[in-house]
Amino acid sequence: MSPELWAGVIGLAVLIPAVLLFNRLVAARNLARQGYADIDVQLKRRADLVPALIEAVKGYAAYEKALFTAVAGARTEALAMASTGRPGEERFGLERSLGQGLKQLVALAEAYPNLKADASFRDLSAKLVEVEDQLQFARRFYNGAVKEYVTRIESFPDLLVAKPFGFRTMPFFEL
Repeated sequence: MSPELWAGVIGLAVLIPAVLLFNRLVAARNLARQGYADIDVQLKRRADLVPALIEAVKGYAAYEKALFTAVAGARTEALAMASTGRPGEERFGLERSLGQGLKQLVALAEAYPNLKADASFRDLSAKLVEVEDQLQFARRFYNGAVKEYVTRIESFPDLLVAKPFGFRTMPFFEL
């Protein structure tokens, strides 16, 4: 066999596995991005409920102004961070803060029986529970996809392709 033919065979022996590894990494990254998009949809649905929930509670619990301000501020910051379109620890931290504020807001119903009896508050609370359930499912899917993706970019032989092509880790979304 000629040296050019050997070089071609060796080149193909290196190129084909590299292409397969690259494609596998892209598929794993895209799955994680899809999971993030699912989370993003649920977070936006939750953020859309915040103003109506605050208005429903304000009528009964006017003395909770600091909580209203904190929840509204967390919503504004979370929506601003969402416009970046990329997952990040900072955004996930803001979303956790918003979630805690919403839990406190809903918990006010225990202190204000008239609020608990209000039909619009009950409806908003039920919608919030539904969104939180959907968010939990989306979070599990995203974290599973991120786990697989990160494992791939840190494992041999995938890391030989991941590092030169700039595949980066993605954060987990934990509550």
